[in-house]
Amino acid sequence: MLALADRMGQLGTETAFEVLARAKALEAQGRSIINLGIGQPDFLTPPHIVEAAAKALRDGHHGYTPANGILPLRQALSADLHRRLKVEVNPDNVLIVPGGKVTMFFAIMMFGQKGTEILYPNPGFPIYESVIKFSGATPVPIPLLEKNGFAFDADDVLSKITPATRLIIINSPANPTGGVVPRAQIEKLAKGLEKHPQVALMSDEIYGQMTYDGREHVTLLSFPNLRDRLILLDGWSKTYAMTGWRLGYSVWPAQLIEPATRLAINCHSCVNASAQFAGIAALEGPQGDVSKMVAAFEERRKVIVAELNAIPGISCIEPGGAFYAFPNVTKSGFTSRQLEAKFLNEAGVATLSGTSFGSYGEGYLRFSYANSVENIREAMRRIRSCLSKAA
Repeated sequence: MLALADRMGQLGTETAFEVLARAKALEAQGRSIINLGIGQPDFLTPPHIVEAAAKALRDGHHGYTPANGILPLRQALSADLHRRLKVEVNPDNVLIVPGGKVTMFFAIMMFGQKGTEILYPNPGFPIYESVIKFSGATPVPIPLLEKNGFAFDADDVLSKITPATRLIIINSPANPTGGVVPRAQIEKLAKGLEKHPQVALMSDEIYGQMTYDGREHVTLLSFPNLRDRLILLDGWSKTYAMTGWRLGYSVWPAQLIEPATRLAINCHSCVNASAQFAGIAALEGPQGDVSKMVAAFEERRKVIVAELNAIPGISCIEPGGAFYAFPNVTKSGFTSRQLEAKFLNEAGVATLSGTSFGSYGEGYLRFSYANSVENIREAMRRIRSCLSKAA
């Protein structure tokens, strides 16, 4: 028997991939499965982006690139952030990484160790809590409550800061809830953090271009008083339907970009060259496909919320961003985990238990509406039938 390091016992997983595997196994048996579990756009990467990667390969870009990413891509990112968010970012502070998870892993490992605390959203992306525990730090949940639209309360966050706090993780628009934090709460948090200069921030803004009903995405990059300790997480996966390309980026303050780059050198050396040229094409090329995809998500959001609210025992507030609905199922008579299994095995609908995203997710399910309107309506019909039989 091989003896693993003790810390391996602290490392969790992402249930979405486990449910995906079970769904695929059922499909292999001939079952009809509608997957509303995986957080992945159901659109192809726009053709001009694919062509840019192919051209890069044809042009001979087959070797290593700088650990922090090729300069033209980092310059394109700086221009994009200025155009979209009206913020100035030095390309030297940008680190290109193979997917968003790398940024959170680097940030958490950089600040987490035994005796320290890291605040994170709960329910939230499960890798936050997993890596915090792996680092040896104590995870301190920031409860995201339905009554607040699944947005954090700044006073609550500030009240949780102790001398041991080293990092606060923020995610808006959020996975799994679709919650969008209002500007007033972000401004209050930014002001309150002036009293805690020892605390770093990681702002996960991967869904920043997916907001609805006129809601505003407020980037933490727009607060000068935070820039010397702010780590921005973003990438191409969601906005440009590039999940399989494994291409992300992060913006680091001057004092952290060198250790972050050193982590990259030790971890993955560099990001593959052709994907980086695709990233340039995504940022500098036409944005019409992005607008069409977000418009499709907005239509599906309205459909799935209306359908969920029409099912006895389920209620759902409208998500403000991303492409997830997070309905309350406490009146269904089942736990979240029981419903996840029931809907998959009996109804052929893949969803995720809210507890996959933390203890505050009990009583909820996550539905990804990155699927067609027809499939969403059929999934809701199956769920309604499934619950009526159990009544």
